Amino acid sequence: MPEPVPLPARQLAFDQLDTPLYDTTFVVVDLETTGTSPAEDAITEIGAVKVRGGEVLGEFATLVDPGRSIPPAVVQITGITTAMVRAAPTIEAVLPGFLEFAAGAVLVAHNARFDIGFLKAAAVRCDTPWPRAQVVCTVRLARRVLGRDEAPSVRLGVLAQLLGANTTPTHRALDDARATVDVLHALIGRVGNQGVHSLTELIDYLPEVTTGQRAKRALAVDLPAAPGVYLFRGPSDEVLYIGTAVNLRRRVRSYFTGSETRGRIREMVSLATRVDHVVCAHGLEAGVRELRLLTAHAPPYNRRSKFPKRAWWIALTAEAFPRLTLVREPGGPAVGPFHSRAAAADIAATLAEYCGLRTCTTRLSGNALHSCPPEAVGGCRAATDTPLGPAAYAAAPAAARALFAGTDDTALRALLARIEHYAAGEQYESAARLRDRAAAVIRALRRTQRLAAVARPAELITAHPDGAGGWEFAVIRYGRLAGAGTAGRGVAPMPVVERIVAAAQTVRPTGPEAGTPTGELFPAGADPRLPPLLGASPDEVAVIARWLERPGVRIVRTTDGYAEPARGAGRWIGWAEAADSAAGAARAAESYDEQRG
Repeated sequence: MPEPVPLPARQLAFDQLDTPLYDTTFVVVDLETTGTSPAEDAITEIGAVKVRGGEVLGEFATLVDPGRSIPPAVVQITGITTAMVRAAPTIEAVLPGFLEFAAGAVLVAHNARFDIGFLKAAAVRCDTPWPRAQVVCTVRLARRVLGRDEAPSVRLGVLAQLLGANTTPTHRALDDARATVDVLHALIGRVGNQGVHSLTELIDYLPEVTTGQRAKRALAVDLPAAPGVYLFRGPSDEVLYIGTAVNLRRRVRSYFTGSETRGRIREMVSLATRVDHVVCAHGLEAGVRELRLLTAHAPPYNRRSKFPKRAWWIALTAEAFPRLTLVREPGGPAVGPFHSRAAAADIAATLAEYCGLRTCTTRLSGNALHSCPPEAVGGCRAATDTPLGPAAYAAAPAAARALFAGTDDTALRALLARIEHYAAGEQYESAARLRDRAAAVIRALRRTQRLAAVARPAELITAHPDGAGGWEFAVIRYGRLAGAGTAGRGVAPMPVVERIVAAAQTVRPTGPEAGTPTGELFPAGADPRLPPLLGASPDEVAVIARWLERPGVRIVRTTDGYAEPARGAGRWIGWAEAADSAAGAARAAESYDEQRG
C-alpha cells in the first residue's frame, strides 16, 4: 500500500459560499467507531454520499481497521466485529481517499461534532492537513427548523421516519449517510420557505441571531465584494470599530449572524448606525490603512493590542562621551522598537557592557576625561585604570553604531566568546544566563535591521501573485506604503506599475539629512548616523516587512536594493533560536522536577 500523500487544505471561495443550495455540492458522511472519544477511540467504518441538486454523484464506503478490539457493547449496536475489520485498510490508507472524494464540497453530518471530530483527530494522527471545509450539522439544522412539538427528538432514526426518508438508519455508516441525505433535503425544503436559498443564507440561518443583529443587516447591503477596511460608526458619527476584510460585504454581513458571539462586538453592532468602507487593492493596503485609521480614531471596541503602540528605542546620547539611553523617538542610531521599557533597559545594559560604553550618568564636556575606576561588582562599563579623553573613548560609541547598523559584529562576537569561556570553565549557570541575554540582544538587533532594510530605500516596488494569474503591486517609499494596485490575468503589468508609481504619495524621510537622495545617504549600506526607520511608523514597517517576506514576492525595481546587512544579526538568528530552545528545555526539566517533588 503506498504511503498516503498529505492533501493541501482547501477552502470554499466567497462565490461558492453564495452558491444557490440547489447548485451546492454536499458530502454527507457518517462514521462508526470503537467509542465516543476522538482522542482515545478509532474509526471502524466510513460511509459518505456526494449529492448536488437532489442527485447522487457518488458514494464512498469502507470498513477501517482500528488497530484494536471493538468493545462488545459497540458490536451489539453496529454489528461490526473485530473479525470483520481485521483485513480492512487502516485509517492512514483510507483518509486520503475520503478527503479526495470530499474535496471542495460542504461536509454534512448528523451530529457533526462527533463525526467531524473523529475525522479531524484521524488527520492529526496521520499528519494530514485538514481541509477548511464548511460544515453543516443536521442535528443543529433540525433543532432550528422543527419545533419540539413536531420533533421531540432529533435522533437520526426519529427524523428519518418523521421526514419520510427512503433509507432506514441501521447504525452502519453508508445506510446512515443515505438516511441523512434524505433528512438534509427535507430540511432544506423547509428553510426554503423561510427565504433561505443559498449556502451563505443557510450558514447564517443555523445559529441564533439577536434582534439587534438582525435589525442591522441592511448596513451591509451596499458594500462591495472587494478587499478593504470597514468602519462601524455610532449615532454621533463616532468610529466604534475598525477592521479589514478580503471581502467587505461578506465580512461585515457576518457581524449580523449568529456566528458572531463576542459580547462586546454584539454590543457594538447594536449601537452602530452605519458602516463606512475603503476599498483597497489588496491585503497589504488594507492592513496599512487599518493601522493609520486606528491611530487616527482610537475606536473603543477594538482590542488595545491591535493599536499601534508608542515604542521604546535604545539610542546613543549626543554628547562628547556618548552613552545609551531610552527614548521614544530616536534622532540617530538606535535599536528597537521595544513595547516594554524594562526589556529595552535589559538589552541596553548588555550592549553597554560589550561595546564598552559608559553607564555612569555624569555629563562630561569635550575637554573632560572619563575616569570611572574599575569595581569588582557593577560600576561603569567603561571603567579603566587610566582616564580616557573623547578621542580614546570614541571607539566605544563607534562600535555601538556599527553593531546597530550591522556593519561590524565584533561586540556580538565578544559576547558569544564570553559564553564559551563560561561553559569551558564549567560555569554553566553563568553561561546559561548570558546565553539568554545574548539571544535577546540578537533578536533585538535583527528586528532593527530587518525593519531598517524596508525603511532605507527611497523607492521599492514589489509584486506578489494574486493566485488567479494576476499581480498585486506595492510602492514603498522610506518604509511607508505610498501606492498600491493590481493587474489582473492577461493585463500587461508594467503600464499598471507606472500608473501606480505616478499616483503614489510623495514621502520625505526624517533624520539629519532628510531629503537627500538615498544613494548619497547610503553609499555602502545602512548609514550609522541616521535613525533606523527614518521616521516611519514601526508598526507600518513591520506590516510591510511581513508582506515582503511572503513566498512569491518579487522586486520590480528599487532605488537602493533591499537587503539586511551582511554582518548584521540575521546571520546569528539560528544561534538565538537554538538558545531559546535550550532555555525552554531547561525550564521544562525544572518544572518536571518540581512536580515530581
